[in-house]
Amino acid sequence: MVQVLSGIAYDCDVLVIGGGIVGLSTAYAITRGAPGTRVVVLEKEAGPARHQTGRNSGVIHSGIYYRPGSLKARYAVRGAAEMVKFCAEYGIAHAVTGKLIVATERDELPRLHGLVQRGRENGIPVRELGAAQIAEYEPEVEGLAAIHVGTTGVCDFVGVARQLAEASGAEIRYGAEVRRIDRRPELGVAVRTAAGDVVRARVLVNCAGLHCDEVARLTGDDPGMRIVPFRGEYYSLARPELVRGLVYPVPDPAFPFLGVHLTRGIDGGVHIGPNAVPALAREGYDWATVRPRELGATLAWPGSWQIARRHWRYGTGELRRSVSRRAFTTAVRRLLPAVTPDDLVPSAAGVRAQAVLRDGTLVDDFLIREGPRTVHVLNAPSPAATASLPIGREVARRALEALRSA
Repeated sequence: MVQVLSGIAYDCDVLVIGGGIVGLSTAYAITRGAPGTRVVVLEKEAGPARHQTGRNSGVIHSGIYYRPGSLKARYAVRGAAEMVKFCAEYGIAHAVTGKLIVATERDELPRLHGLVQRGRENGIPVRELGAAQIAEYEPEVEGLAAIHVGTTGVCDFVGVARQLAEASGAEIRYGAEVRRIDRRPELGVAVRTAAGDVVRARVLVNCAGLHCDEVARLTGDDPGMRIVPFRGEYYSLARPELVRGLVYPVPDPAFPFLGVHLTRGIDGGVHIGPNAVPALAREGYDWATVRPRELGATLAWPGSWQIARRHWRYGTGELRRSVSRRAFTTAVRRLLPAVTPDDLVPSAAGVRAQAVLRDGTLVDDFLIREGPRTVHVLNAPSPAATASLPIGREVARRALEALRSA
């Protein structure tokens, strides 16, 4: 049914661009929060969760890493508990395994202690371990000290996205790539897809992930940032018996990346990774995928050059691990000495949609901004899958407010 208001034929009340876990959680939250609201989701791929959602390590993050009071901290802690409950309710594969964060160098010990303090501020139970106690959890892992975080787990995030799509009652249109947006504050938003279809809505929600800044500009809004894509490369462990659960290094606080870690997934296999190297396309899952227009836009953004200037040493190490399995193995052996290059089997890569400001600042929190009749989700990388239910509710709240005032 097409709703007609003030002479305009609206196909829906809220149009969501992006069928990843955040977009689908938003649709779910809108229809739960305001029954009867008509929602359409446009997703350019043939199914849901084909990019960030479906190409991560499947970890339900505890929230221990994130600055107290930040959206990441609040939504990850809340979202982890809600995600476990959601998976249990709908029979989606999951497990609460706990994880170790292991210090392997003396200069990491103060940072490890800082994580203990941060965890406690965020309301997360943390157990401190000496070197000898690490073996209680992971007999093959070595380190100077560690902490055990019991609320970390793993799940099938693609299964979660599918369930959100079904339970939302929204109309999901796959194969619908957005090409043009005509937003008129006094009327609404009209979106044209690559196939030539036009969808008219009263409010637009931009959950386009790797392309969210481009979609924002199509509406006429300046997002004030650019997505700079970083590819994360993974290996599978040929001897999964070496790892019982989840094992992480102590992260570098200067970066939003968590470092190469070990993750036993719901299928019993162990993933190792990711590193973080510049991708040559927004969906550049290997070095062979190059899109000159997208690469040119990344290189034209001043923030990209600021990142390179400030962090070239870090980036050089990441590139070395990308092109050399032996170098990647050396990084893994800091945590798992028994691993050899032959244990690493190449696996599917992912691309992180990282928002970067003009001055080179890596946006370290979720970023949600609003325009006339529009809500933009402009930075939602990890732990967005963990936090997707609270994020969806917040975006839905803003969209429904826009709908009421339209």
